[in-house]
Amino acid sequence: MADRSQRVLLLIIAIGFFMQSLDATILNTALPSIAADLHASPLKMQMVVISYILTVALLIPTSGWLADRFGTQRLFLAAIIFFCLGSLLCSLSTTLWQLVAARVVQGIGGAFLQPIGRLVVLRSFPGKDFVRALSFVTIPALVGPLLGPTVGGWLAQYATWHWIFLINLPIGVIGLWGVSKKMPNFRQPTPVFDWAGFAFFGGGLLMLSLALQGLGDRALSTALSLCLLLAGCALQMTYWLRAFKVEQPLFSPSLFKIPTYAIGMFGNIFSRLGSGSMPFLTPLFLQLSLGFSPSKAGLMMIASAASAISAKTVVTILLARWGYRMVLSTNTILLGLMMASFALVTPQTPLLLLLVQLAFFGFINSVQFTAMNSLTLQDLGTEVVSSGNSLFSVIMQLSMSFGIAVSSVFLNLFSQDGVERAFHLTYLLVGALTLCASMIFLQVRREDARRV
Repeated sequence: MADRSQRVLLLIIAIGFFMQSLDATILNTALPSIAADLHASPLKMQMVVISYILTVALLIPTSGWLADRFGTQRLFLAAIIFFCLGSLLCSLSTTLWQLVAARVVQGIGGAFLQPIGRLVVLRSFPGKDFVRALSFVTIPALVGPLLGPTVGGWLAQYATWHWIFLINLPIGVIGLWGVSKKMPNFRQPTPVFDWAGFAFFGGGLLMLSLALQGLGDRALSTALSLCLLLAGCALQMTYWLRAFKVEQPLFSPSLFKIPTYAIGMFGNIFSRLGSGSMPFLTPLFLQLSLGFSPSKAGLMMIASAASAISAKTVVTILLARWGYRMVLSTNTILLGLMMASFALVTPQTPLLLLLVQLAFFGFINSVQFTAMNSLTLQDLGTEVVSSGNSLFSVIMQLSMSFGIAVSSVFLNLFSQDGVERAFHLTYLLVGALTLCASMIFLQVRREDARRV
């Protein structure tokens, strides 16, 4: 890893990681400003976030196959081009639906930046160098959430929200130059891809997401939303029934025969339905209910991001001392209670207390994600690790998407009682939803509970 060209390669991949992680958080604090400019309700801006997350989730399963088919360099170049094109279209949007469509284009690029970057690192740095190389390129992924809310709030308040997207263009140009010069174009023979399974799986998820959106912001009639919900469930059932019969399904049902994987996946779904909504809910709450400016709301979110980074060093110690079962079941209860505690926040709440609350939530949330991820992936054998990791990545993205959609349903349902009460009730419900996951983690077997 001392080779100069290898260091440049890692820096290029890190740029891609930084672009995606920054974009994931920079938008949230600017949503009220964007809503005002586009003449839309700030409580109905969730589609701007969900359209990106859902696009990323739907395309992740194709990333490995496309990389093997067309080459890592070509796919990474295409990813940066789509990401920058989407960013430019976002900045030019004059209506909410134009912005949503532009976010889909951006999501096409975002879906491949991190998976292909990890693949290049894996193939370029064998053995012991892999962990060090991957640690280097993931540092920007931790810095992005730290800077994102503050930069987004500052740009929305002192410039215009359009710069939130335009800031990606010079970074993307540097990335394009570096990838074209330094990134190897790894290719491998490609097996038959399960396109039919991809259609059933992706179509079902898309319909489920549209149904939740229709119920949340009432853009669709209740009857049509329920029809989409049923159709989405039917397509998902079709996929999994078909997966038992084909030789190489997109995701094998045999994955769920691994106890730690099954528990980790279901626990992830319910935990992230609640905590995944928080980056969307909290900046809105700080501005619409507490009256914070966009820049002040962004600064407040640093407390969560900074404490989340600090928690990374503690998780291994906690797991070694108490094991997965105790840590996850207890931490999930704390996580649900912390989310519900935001229902107690009012404009009279002392600023220092709110900062402590945000920091404590960020710490617990980081412990939760790290422990869940470790539990879920630890027992995957070499023959299923690719499929299991891909499905896990999809579920992480979709749980955040559905979490935002569910919280939007609650917000719009309670909005007639006033903005502050709507947020308070929503925090209570997403906290209660998260508490349910603690029962799932109690199912970890005793022989797996202390294995780290």
